[in-house]
Amino acid sequence: MPILDQLDYDAAIVDKKTYERELAELQLELLSAELEHRERGASVVIAFEGWDAAGKGGAIKRLTEKLDPRGYQVWSISAPTDEEKRHHYLWRFWRRLPERGRWTVFDRTWYGRVLVERVEEFAKKKEWKRAFREINEFERMLVDDGVILVKLFLAITKDEQLARFKQRETDPYKRYKIGAEDWRNREHWDAYVEAAEDAFAQTSTDYAPWTVIGANRKWNARIRVLRAVLKALGHE
Repeated sequence: MPILDQLDYDAAIVDKKTYERELAELQLELLSAELEHRERGASVVIAFEGWDAAGKGGAIKRLTEKLDPRGYQVWSISAPTDEEKRHHYLWRFWRRLPERGRWTVFDRTWYGRVLVERVEEFAKKKEWKRAFREINEFERMLVDDGVILVKLFLAITKDEQLARFKQRETDPYKRYKIGAEDWRNREHWDAYVEAAEDAFAQTSTDYAPWTVIGANRKWNARIRVLRAVLKALGHE
């Protein structure tokens, strides 16, 4: 059964007070984990993927807002530059990997090759098919080198995405988040679902598994993201 069909999209935290209490507890534990891994010289890479408007930005904000800002870097990945296009697609990610003892958070990742580049035909079929092996080898090298790699995919339903798109269009503080490209991507919903399921099947390995989170309820999704990261860091 496809992974995205098995998710509980509407699991919710009961109230705001409960959410804020759990969030504060988890953020304190994350700070402790950050300092511990710095002392050990252990690098952490946290990779976020998911549907447009699924709440990646909000989850990243809650993940990092209580950390020591000297210890992490967030990279928001968009279309490659002309310089980056002259290299292998993984090159720009190699350049952004963290120093020993530091954390790097990727808002979009190397999975663009097998998701958006596949669906929008920016990559040839032979290129994105080959990328599954390349990605697994890339992640294997990171893990073998001692990097703690956490891969998170935030998924919302098609109806929920539509509601969030419309809300962004009417909110002057969020209008910048929505554009013609978002609406165009939405037209290829089924193709993106197929591509994501292929990515889970081909790249969820024992050394770099995917955590896929139903994110229709933002509070619940944020808490689950923090718990998944802490689990990967040995702070359950």
